[in-house]
Amino acid sequence: MSVEPQILGRAVKAVQYRQHRALDSRLAAVGSTLAQWDALRAIGRTPGSSARELAAATFQSEQAFGTLAGRLVAQGLVDRRPGRGRRFEHHLTPDGERVLEAGHEVADSVLAECFGGLTEAEREALLELLRKIEER
Repeated sequence: MSVEPQILGRAVKAVQYRQHRALDSRLAAVGSTLAQWDALRAIGRTPGSSARELAAATFQSEQAFGTLAGRLVAQGLVDRRPGRGRRFEHHLTPDGERVLEAGHEVADSVLAECFGGLTEAEREALLELLRKIEER
């Protein structure tokens, strides 16, 4: 039986959409959205990164990330500091770190539910297959 690539693509998108909706809904309880929490997560992983680097890490355009970062600064979750040249470096504030940590707990719960129907071996195989696609 041959599986059409469009069917595979749609299945991946459907799972992603369901996961994103659940994350967005539950992250609201900790005062965040998925996009905001993902930005905090990227900044937490690489403090001092530029908007360009963080946009790439969060799969956004530089303009979209700049707008999002401006909102995070206004909320007191992120601090922008001058770097070399015109570069601004991004750092989490203590409030940003608290929201990030609360978001990790939410994400762990949502993702455990999402992948809970798979065995450990199936999760490992899925990860291996997704990485293989990503590397191409």
